[in-house]
Amino acid sequence: MKTYHKIVLAGGNGYLGGVLAGFYKDLADEVIILSRKPAPAIHNITTLVWDGQTEGHWTEALNNTDMLINLCGKNVNCRYTEANKAEIVSSRLVPTALLGKVIRQLVNPPKLWINVTSATIYRHAEDHAQDEATGQIGYGFSIDVCKQWEQVFFEADTPSTRKVALRMGIVLGRAGAVFPRLLNLVKAGLGGKQGDGKQYVAWVHENDVANITRFVYDHNELDGVVNCTAPEAVQNADLMQTIRKAYGMPFGLPAPQWLLEIGALIIGTETELILKSRWVAPKRLLDAGYQFRFNCIDHAVHDILSIRL
Repeated sequence: MKTYHKIVLAGGNGYLGGVLAGFYKDLADEVIILSRKPAPAIHNITTLVWDGQTEGHWTEALNNTDMLINLCGKNVNCRYTEANKAEIVSSRLVPTALLGKVIRQLVNPPKLWINVTSATIYRHAEDHAQDEATGQIGYGFSIDVCKQWEQVFFEADTPSTRKVALRMGIVLGRAGAVFPRLLNLVKAGLGGKQGDGKQYVAWVHENDVANITRFVYDHNELDGVVNCTAPEAVQNADLMQTIRKAYGMPFGLPAPQWLLEIGALIIGTETELILKSRWVAPKRLLDAGYQFRFNCIDHAVHDILSIRL
């Protein structure tokens, strides 16, 4: 008998959804992905089409669900034009509000609803780590998005469903959005520090992300906000040096801020994603007894590089 009856991943057709689907396929009777695009069933992983805006046949899939994990949201790796900002906001708030509305109507709603939000909600921090109890909320567009997002989530009236906003750090994995780009810079000899290199990176290994969702499910005392980052944040210069050393690249040219500004404009992104210092501590997970598989950046990088594609 498997541990779970049903796991639902809303917006789970991306990288992190693939990690979670792969993790839960052997633990659950069925894993259901809610996606805008159809996909063939693979083993016990089924995709249901939804638009993230309106109710449909997919709503029944949430009945008798052990855990719903909402991963919806436009990638923030873009220029913050007015059109992109509007889509970044709506792609998070609208599906979250919709899921809350549907859950409220269900006879047997999900036992746990995890909304994957972002650790970028905290201020630029180079002085000390930001935890759930004492961390200070920052300011600016990306922070405003996070605040609105969590407000919609927590205001949803779901008395029979425990809710956790998982403030996610940068997820590191071989097929992820971030690590392959950093590795490509290293391979090209451009893997030096970015900016002054002192900014902290709140990171978490993909394996820990999956195990943390399971840990949260097993620990009913965890609700509200939970930081999902490795205990040991790393400064940008040290992160790049670690990747260079692990890959065997003896040098890496640095990228000063003025060059990053030009590069960001060319490739269509924002330097905030690189230069903001995110020093975040997973205090609630540690207090609850979670033991990280990868709490050291050296071990995480070596593990990822050991998976040769």
